[in-house]
Amino acid sequence: MIHSMTAFARVEQATAHGTLSWELRSVNHRYLEPHLRLPDAFRDLEGSAREALRQGLSRGKVECTLRFAEDSAGKPLQVDRERAAQLIAAAESVASLIKQPAPLNPLEVLGWPGVLVADAADPQALNKAALTLFKQALNELKSGRSREGTELAKLLNERLDSILEEVTALRELVPQMLATQRQKILERCSEMQTELDPQRLEQELVMLAQKSDVAEELDRLSTHVSEVRRVLGAGGAAGRRLDFLMQELNREANTLGSKAFDTRSTQAAVNLKVLIEQMREQVQNIE
Repeated sequence: MIHSMTAFARVEQATAHGTLSWELRSVNHRYLEPHLRLPDAFRDLEGSAREALRQGLSRGKVECTLRFAEDSAGKPLQVDRERAAQLIAAAESVASLIKQPAPLNPLEVLGWPGVLVADAADPQALNKAALTLFKQALNELKSGRSREGTELAKLLNERLDSILEEVTALRELVPQMLATQRQKILERCSEMQTELDPQRLEQELVMLAQKSDVAEELDRLSTHVSEVRRVLGAGGAAGRRLDFLMQELNREANTLGSKAFDTRSTQAAVNLKVLIEQMREQVQNIE
């Protein structure tokens, strides 16, 4: 099974000290690029969260945001006297540089982050709960990437079916197109009322047939289609391999277009390039 790199997950859990919530957003990227936004009290969680991401995902830009809504209702408030003293000392130091400083407002001191605190929660217990919740969010994100990967595989297989239809139709048309081209050359020579060496004319017609031979390109297109199907069936981190195969498919379609000598072969080459480009855009989202 293949996986998309695009997904979203959100989980929430109430604890004795407040509500924890994680939001994970994932988009396509060449490598695994995690971005974590954590409250200061949960900074120790970053290493474990990054390791969980590394173990669970191989590619994608992943934004992880943790929010903690503390429940302080009914809990006694405490003043961090050491932090308040540091803040007051810093304020008095700055005030000494001002001729007529305004008096320090105690409420402003209390409003400074970290001065006024509720009944302190156990930081280790909160970090453990946050990490457990993160792993739950990561599993939901992986499930979302898996579901979208299944849909991407269906879309790609539909395009592969269309490519094989174009290849089969063109393979059947080639002898007819060569015969038509041969007839046109003979008619043109007849109109010119010029006597041509039959052997030389046959040589020219053989060279035209060789230059217009697209059997090799059609065979390679079929082979690449089979390989894409194999990679899709094998699953795992298939994005880079599929991207390479899209380049190879496009290369054969371009060669096919350069050898086109009939409007039907030209149209087939254009149709193939459109289908391959549609696939290439979808492959960019595969892990």
